[in-house]
Amino acid sequence: MISLIVGKIVSKEENKIVVITAGGIGYEILVNIATVSEWQVGTEVQLLTYLVVRENAMELCGFKDQAERELFLQFLTVTGIGPKSALHLLSLGTVAEISGAISRSDVDYLIKVSGVGRKTAERIVVELKNKINKQGTIRNEQLGNEDGVVGDVVEGLISLGYTKEIVREAVKKIDATNKSAEELMKLVLKSLSAK
Repeated sequence: MISLIVGKIVSKEENKIVVITAGGIGYEILVNIATVSEWQVGTEVQLLTYLVVRENAMELCGFKDQAERELFLQFLTVTGIGPKSALHLLSLGTVAEISGAISRSDVDYLIKVSGVGRKTAERIVVELKNKINKQGTIRNEQLGNEDGVVGDVVEGLISLGYTKEIVREAVKKIDATNKSAEELMKLVLKSLSAK
């Protein structure tokens, strides 16, 4: 199986890039839309990959790091989620944001992806929530050792009347490392009141 590609991007489209390796072989790799926008043609990249084998085609999916690939693989375990839907789900945000939404059962966050309806999003939450919490492989990197601090702050601000979108944007801009929920709440409220 092809698990890593190192080379130069020679072309890119909405959700795929072509990477040519030092050996002169070009690989078409499907990536999430957010990742494509980060790269320019001519950039050297190193991508972890997953080979999807179908009856009539083989496709490579690419990821910028192990956490992104791990979350993609977790999505594939959910009934009704294929590789393209899993890549679309990855475009919602960082691995931390997506896994945080799953652990908080935030179905509204997940249905923003085309092709993922409410029932599918609920299935994702039901099937992955315990895996995320138990294994810790898809945990919020901002939380450090303080599980749930960011989630508690988000839920607290929503209960104060802020919308989920506004709260998420505000929390993203603040480094939550080694902060208590109270400290983080104060910082987020300060940034929200400055707007």
